[in-house]
Formats: sequence, C-alpha cells, structure tokens
Amino acid sequence: MTARRGWGLGLVLCTALLLTSCAAGANPAVGGGPDPAGFWLGLWHGVISPITVIVSFFRDDVSIYEVRNSGNWYDFGFMVGVSIILGGSHGGRRRGERGSGGSGSGRRGRGVSGSATS
Repeated sequence: MTARRGWGLGLVLCTALLLTSCAAGANPAVGGGPDPAGFWLGLWHGVISPITVIVSFFRDDVSIYEVRNSGNWYDFGFMVGVSIILGGSHGGRRRGERGSGGSGSGRRGRGVSGSATS
C-alpha cells in the first residue's frame, strides 16, 4: 500500500506541475499594444483560472484576469471557461442528486400524502 500511495502522490505532483505551467503570467502589454484579449483568450483564462488562483497566492506577477481585454466578449469567454471547469449549475445539481444515495425521499413524500388521503 505504501508503493501505491507513492505513485498516487507522484501522479498528483506531476499533474500539478503540468497544469501550473499553463497558468497566465504577467501582462507586459498593460497600457499599450494593439491587440486586447478577446473571447478565446478569455475562455482559456477561465479554464485555467483554478490553477492560476493558486499560483497567484505565491507570485505577485500572476493575475487571474487579463487587464487589457476587449470588454464583454472577454468577460463572456472567461465565464464560459470557468463554467466548463467547475461544472456550472448542472454539475452542482448532479452532485446533489448523487449525494442523496437513492434514499427515495421523493417517494416517501408521495406515500405520506397518499396515505393521509386514503
């Protein structure tokens, strides 16, 4: 079991290293440059935002949001990316249903009202 735990830890560390290498860095184009970040870069920044947030705790030159962006399209792409990664509202609802363990709480409610009327 110790070897299994070692492999698991190694896999987690390699995955973390791989994902942090994709984190958005400092923006040298702040205040200048002809090409502001648009929808696609916003989408990418949204997808990598959980990793970027962790990196930003330890580095001052990393931020989760592009300062120089195209406005609403960048914001929309960023939110779509975050929703893709975090599962959106559908993922939260599905987890809640799975957490009930199939106890049949909905059936109990119908059974109680059915027995009260009969």
